[in-house]
Amino acid sequence: MTMLLRRRAGGALLLLLAAWLLAFAGAPALAQSAAEEQVQRQQTQPLNNAPVWREVRSGEPAFTTVRGPETEVLIQSQGNTWRTVRNGPITFYGGILLLVVPTAIALFFLVKGALKVHGTPTGRSMQRFSAFERFVHWGTAITFVVLAVTGLAILFGRHVLAPVFGNDFLAVLLLAGKNVHNYLGPVFIVFTLLMIVAFARDNIWQACDALWIRKAGGLATGEHVPSGRFNFGEKSWFWIGVTFLGLVVAASGLVMDFPNFGQTRATMQWANVIHATASILFIALSLGHIYMGTIGVEGAYQSMKTGVVDESWAKEHHEFWYNDVKTGKPGNG
Repeated sequence: MTMLLRRRAGGALLLLLAAWLLAFAGAPALAQSAAEEQVQRQQTQPLNNAPVWREVRSGEPAFTTVRGPETEVLIQSQGNTWRTVRNGPITFYGGILLLVVPTAIALFFLVKGALKVHGTPTGRSMQRFSAFERFVHWGTAITFVVLAVTGLAILFGRHVLAPVFGNDFLAVLLLAGKNVHNYLGPVFIVFTLLMIVAFARDNIWQACDALWIRKAGGLATGEHVPSGRFNFGEKSWFWIGVTFLGLVVAASGLVMDFPNFGQTRATMQWANVIHATASILFIALSLGHIYMGTIGVEGAYQSMKTGVVDESWAKEHHEFWYNDVKTGKPGNG
């Protein structure tokens, strides 16, 4: 019985050894066959290296002497997906949004006009913004506008500017715009963080905000709706626009601005999609804020320019804040 088992085991080992030898001997033949097939392909279909490119585009790591993230992957096919998303839905729907919002604002202004102060100016001024708050606001605003203009040129320039000015002009413009965008981005982040520190306390929810929501701030009816230092519309802009979208744009921008920290191409592509989407929403919201802070509300621009407002303006637009200041209470919220 023992001898029989030994014979069977020996036979199995011999079969395995024979199979291995056949495979080893056949490998050069297979390689030669593949080479001959490629030679024949070049004769019938010149420059057709489909098998080679299928292997390259598979994303499978290959050998390389260069060390770094994804250096062993020659082509990352997901880049085509990123390009399709960026040049498709983001550009198309983002472009529509950035046309619809200013059009709606323009129609609103034509119908309603600017919100005027009904009371007679008293000649007595109240400080609404400190020098530090104005510095932070204008620093954030200026960097934001420059980044928005250069970012939109990068995203839509091929569709909007190239047909008008030509590709050469667009190339020079985008080269300058990209450098400005990359170097100014971190400055905007600093101002955004300062903005959050400076104004977060005064943008906390209060009971009066519910009244503002119910009456839509009196925008449609012109009704007087009292509020704190900032009304619910301004608070929404602060938390959704400045804080949330601002930080999302900042974080995704840093990922692309500093690729030397080991990000993969997939990470950079996702960061680009998030950055573009959040930036378009941020810009669309900012148009409403810019409108209300300039021609939409009489005296709003002067309040941020000089830091002071007339008492009648303060009472009409932010009555609870006005009462707090007049009674000596902290003018927050």
